[in-house]
Amino acid sequence: MRLAAYNVENLFERAKALNLPSSQEAKPILSAQAEINILFKKAVYTAANIRRIEALLEILGLAKGDDSRFAILRQNRGKLRKKVDGVLTITASGAEDWIGWVELKTEPVNQVAIANTARVIALIAPDILAVVEAENRPSLKRFSEAMLPMLGTTPFPHIMLVDGNDDRGIDVGLGTGEGFPIRSVTSHVDDRDAAGNPIFSRDCPEYEVVLPSGQSLWVLINHFKSKGFGDKGTSDAKRKAQATRTRAIYEARIASGAKFVTILGDLNDTPDSAQLAPLLGDGKLRDVSQHPAFESDGRPGTYANGTKGNKIDYIILSPDLFAKVERAGVERRGVWGGVNGTLFPHLPEITKAEEAASDHAGIWVDLGV
Repeated sequence: MRLAAYNVENLFERAKALNLPSSQEAKPILSAQAEINILFKKAVYTAANIRRIEALLEILGLAKGDDSRFAILRQNRGKLRKKVDGVLTITASGAEDWIGWVELKTEPVNQVAIANTARVIALIAPDILAVVEAENRPSLKRFSEAMLPMLGTTPFPHIMLVDGNDDRGIDVGLGTGEGFPIRSVTSHVDDRDAAGNPIFSRDCPEYEVVLPSGQSLWVLINHFKSKGFGDKGTSDAKRKAQATRTRAIYEARIASGAKFVTILGDLNDTPDSAQLAPLLGDGKLRDVSQHPAFESDGRPGTYANGTKGNKIDYIILSPDLFAKVERAGVERRGVWGGVNGTLFPHLPEITKAEEAASDHAGIWVDLGV
């Protein structure tokens, strides 16, 4: 049985800001959108709140109207602001005066890139695929049924995705092949920290997949907080909290009698980081890259150029599952690689960076279960 994880960076549509040339250009827009929606929920807008909302609207290009290059101000009931002496002025005194939010505009993913994403999945040929950054279940199902058959690959008969906490359409989902039905799913979208905030940026769904042997494989898919956006200290603490909670979910599943459990996806940090120590620090849980059967291509990372600091995608296995590893590796041919795409081989259909399937490599493992 082949198990894989792949950050596809959206299938059909993606927030326009996420397609900017660098994360540094996207960061202020994404941060402003997240912060302003939190401020909108306050019962009373203080003078400081209003000044900050005005500053964030400026960053988002919404100071003079409700529509900008990257964002839209939705005002569903009541109004946040009105024209006073010809100038848009915030007149709402708090959340009870209006209902609205700022959403990010999306744009279609490059058509060649969509096809190349399908090519990478066809090359990996997984029985079970954890998908990171899919828009929603209908999109994932449509992609499977429309794109994979064009490459002579059977679409996944079983697809599940539970909407998570991110409103940018970057959720985690699962596709499984014939003979690997999804028996159940448990969402942790509402797990909260001591301050009442959601722990998971997306979710940490637990999927129970029935193996041909009749045994259960528990698949915990995750996408931890990115390093690219927000304050470093806050982001680091968020990832550590996510790792801690994921480990607790894993331990509870093991305590219930489960033997085969995997934690996989984009964890946005390196194996030796303090943030992932709750998962990897005691050595009981191990990533497939640590197995002697792992087929290294000389690049330890899974993102972008594959450097050591870009090892952020994982298939972490319980001891019983790690003992079943037969082969494992990285499928990097969907990544451009370097400024000119010459660092490592890529698909011949990729002729420029915009046509890359993803900035992430796919990771896979063959298990004798």
